[in-house]
Amino acid sequence: MNPLITVENLCMDFDGKRVLHNISFEIGEGEVLGIIGRSGAGKTVLMHLMRGVEQPPTTGKIVYHVAVCDSCPFLGVGSLAGKACPDCGRPLAPRDIDLWNEPDEGLRRRLMQHTAIMFQRTFALYGNDRVIENVLHALDDINYPQEKAINRAADLLDQVRLSHRMMHIARDLSGGEKQRVVLARQLAKEPFLLFADEPTGTLDPETAHLVHSMLIEATEQNHMGMVVTSHFSQTINEVADRAMLLVEGKIVALGSPDEVIRTFMTDLSDTEEFEVPAFGGEIMIARDVYKRYISVDRGVVRAVNGVTFEVKEKEIFGIIGKSGAGKTTLSRIIAGIIEPTSGEMIIRIGDDAVDMTKPGIENRGRAKGYIGLLHQEYDLYPHRTVLDNLTDAIGLEFPKELAMRKAVITLKMAGFTEAKSKEILERLPGQLSDGERHRVALAQVLIREPRIVILDEPTGTMDPLTKVDVKHSIMHARDEMEETFIIVSHDMDFVRDICDRLALMRGGKIVQIGNTPDVLAILTEEEREVMSKAAPS
Repeated sequence: MNPLITVENLCMDFDGKRVLHNISFEIGEGEVLGIIGRSGAGKTVLMHLMRGVEQPPTTGKIVYHVAVCDSCPFLGVGSLAGKACPDCGRPLAPRDIDLWNEPDEGLRRRLMQHTAIMFQRTFALYGNDRVIENVLHALDDINYPQEKAINRAADLLDQVRLSHRMMHIARDLSGGEKQRVVLARQLAKEPFLLFADEPTGTLDPETAHLVHSMLIEATEQNHMGMVVTSHFSQTINEVADRAMLLVEGKIVALGSPDEVIRTFMTDLSDTEEFEVPAFGGEIMIARDVYKRYISVDRGVVRAVNGVTFEVKEKEIFGIIGKSGAGKTTLSRIIAGIIEPTSGEMIIRIGDDAVDMTKPGIENRGRAKGYIGLLHQEYDLYPHRTVLDNLTDAIGLEFPKELAMRKAVITLKMAGFTEAKSKEILERLPGQLSDGERHRVALAQVLIREPRIVILDEPTGTMDPLTKVDVKHSIMHARDEMEETFIIVSHDMDFVRDICDRLALMRGGKIVQIGNTPDVLAILTEEEREVMSKAAPS
């Protein structure tokens, strides 16, 4: 295999702290390299350096071995050197381009135009435009002939199996569909290398598997290489030819995906034990709750269809089910964000029973202050430090010493060590990994000292080791803060480990409530397959 990229002794520092240490490796033409590691291991930093975005490395080189045409803008992989240019017919010349030290800025730009990147949690679409218009914009960016653009855009949507959505408005697509439109837009550039940074971290397992298939097909059909980062072993196993394990910015293993994943999973241990506390009285009671929508395509949609259950104080209560079962709608009704069509949602505040279905400061307004919700599409203030994000969440002025003390305590409850908590206080969210940002968002909820915490897909972007940390943080928060948790998830292993009781939803209804093992035992094969894909393998 001809080398495409050589990385030599790459180091990267941020604010005096080294985050990449002497990274050296090669990637071959057409190879799919998977980079796995915990949140904060340096995966995204390495990928951005290889792509040529953000700031240059502190030391080291990233060299692309390519073939260029001196008569037109074409640039391809190095093995094409000596062959005729497919655009103008002139012979292609070999060239080694030192990405961050290339004196010819025009040549560097040409190189970057022949690579593409899919960022994590960022769909980067024209939200108000139709799907096919989004792809046409990408073709326009590369000056694709207008008379051929419509057919080319349709071909790209065929390739990612979205022809049935081409006239839909982009913002109305599901997360998996948006990611496939992003892929079609990147393929429009006809890159020889695609960077995919946690491409399926926020998607449900079934949709993630579909996107993985799309990525594999894209590399094969377009004779394209790929670098994919993930902290999910399933992603690396399904997509990569070869894998690399990063630990604290250092390459610990480089080889076959199976070997590297085994090394990664070696540190996955969960030996800390927790006692189940004595539960208090009922802190939340749902009685015959309905939520109906009118949809142009589907008529009356019964998102929540006559739900009745209760949650006890200090209980960790799980709501599980496939996508579309009504879990998220129900969680938003509990949080007071959505008003049900009918029924009662009672929250106990002190000695009072407050009905969340009734508006006003003595009813829903009063109870909402005691309910924390971490939605899977959380966000942080990008230009505020971690400390500011946490203290702004409280909405009160604190002396800085007290604010830092409160922030560190809460970050520890969200799964950080004390040292790491202190280290990240003055960082901006963009300087954290995606998993670290997720835990800061959890801390942002906990710092408000709610009585009930609702976590919607809390493990969606977390690596297996961080899942253990967060499980422990939830257990500690229950013990130390007497919190009650409602966890909405499709991660079967996580709910098995952490939930005292489960409610299984199908078609907007709760079909079973009981102890966690009993409810998991009645899952259908389809439900079991979908939920087991969420767990690390």
